[in-house]
Amino acid sequence: MLRVSKKCQRIALALTLVAGAAPTGVLSQGVVNRPQLSAALANELVGDTVAICAKQGYKVWAVVVNMDGVRQALLRGDGAPMHSQDNAYYKAYSAASITLGRNEGSTKEVADRMAKAPASSIPYTQLPNVTYGQGGVTIKAGGQPIGAIGVSGAPGGQFDEACAREAMAKIQDRMK
Repeated sequence: MLRVSKKCQRIALALTLVAGAAPTGVLSQGVVNRPQLSAALANELVGDTVAICAKQGYKVWAVVVNMDGVRQALLRGDGAPMHSQDNAYYKAYSAASITLGRNEGSTKEVADRMAKAPASSIPYTQLPNVTYGQGGVTIKAGGQPIGAIGVSGAPGGQFDEACAREAMAKIQDRMK
């Protein structure tokens, strides 16, 4: 019968543990974890936004997207115009994408910056799904962007944005 010393057994056990742990470390280097709102919180946010606007007489759509621009939740308020669905999505998509380069928090901030920019001879090319209309707000948790909400249908983007911000304030403490 083969006899293995205690020292060899310990070395073999240590090597087994190290070999077993190695693939885990390698795999974790290829994984990107990105926080986003839960489905429940995203649905609450669009529901509160539409309700806040409705109390003011505005018939709106609200759309929440993650940082990839994927819709997480959307809601059409009673009587909201059909074209406002796409516009709300474009506002959310824009807030999740074009605001990041300069740490801006809304489509309004982007539009304000662009309005101050000097004239350019570079041709303007529209990007797909992008709008500079007010009503898109970046959703942040711990100071980091995790998504965006877009609202459309009120008689002005400032009203769309105000409804979104009021609804976001209601859930802010649960975005951790």
